[in-house]
Amino acid sequence: MKTALSIGLSEEAQPAESAPMSDGLPSESRRAESPSLAADVMDLVKLRLSLLVVFTTWLGFYLGWQGPMNWLLMFHTVFGTVLAACGAGALNQYLEREHDARMRRTRERPLPSSRLTPDTALIIGVALSIAGLLELAAFASLLAAVLAAATIVTYLFCYTPLKRRTSLNTLVGAIPGAIPPLIGWAVATDGINFGGWLLFMLMFAWQMPHFLAIAWMYRDDYAQAGFVMLPGNDADGSSTGRQAVNYTLITWVLGMAPAMFGLTAPWHAVSALLLGAWFALAAFRFHLEPVQARARTLFLVSIVYLPLLLASLAIFKRG
Repeated sequence: MKTALSIGLSEEAQPAESAPMSDGLPSESRRAESPSLAADVMDLVKLRLSLLVVFTTWLGFYLGWQGPMNWLLMFHTVFGTVLAACGAGALNQYLEREHDARMRRTRERPLPSSRLTPDTALIIGVALSIAGLLELAAFASLLAAVLAAATIVTYLFCYTPLKRRTSLNTLVGAIPGAIPPLIGWAVATDGINFGGWLLFMLMFAWQMPHFLAIAWMYRDDYAQAGFVMLPGNDADGSSTGRQAVNYTLITWVLGMAPAMFGLTAPWHAVSALLLGAWFALAAFRFHLEPVQARARTLFLVSIVYLPLLLASLAIFKRG
């Protein structure tokens, strides 16, 4: 998002990569085991993370749509948003290639490891971003294209440079990560209203404890790369844990809100209540004991919580 379009989750959500090891194999053997070009391109555009964009954009469209489903319009909305997300992911790696080279968990990405050239990444990123915006403008709606463009700009030119200046970057980075469901809703309803903003706020709030857990787990790595994250200035973890609890509580309430405002059947409130309690408990345990294991548990709970909550929204959609 840290969520860029891929934002729906940002690149920090990727699992840590182990440091390269000298295995005694000839260089030809190591090259044979290296990722293929296709795998490198998928890594560059953060394809796995962009799959979340598929689901959240679809969900926004599905929840906002009334009447017989327009499958073609849904496809164009999701496809255009994902293209833009992939383009933004590639451009983010282009801009941060030197910093990624300093981090153990990112130095094996295609650019720091020199498997792809910066020019290649730039061309891919620009081409996919433009293709996504044109797809949305031509076949979905102009508003959707404007929202996707705002997401790309916010991700690349606000969040990305702020990571090296202030720990508030996480708040800024959660904005583009929360926009994909808003894009889907805007196309389905031909505008933005309360339901769309509710989905936006839910995704925004969820990202905060998710990112805080990651930032705590990799705080030394981030500091080495020159990224200013909250845990880097929070030696005992008290502030990080407190904010994680606060945002999980906000997410808990926002998760139940669609049922309260009639967007879903009441049964959704039951599932959201139970899921939110689980999420909040993981954050509270991290707050009480800010250690690596608790942070990892919070991270894992966050990535299970979200798809279950979104599935509940889809299942119990009213109408």
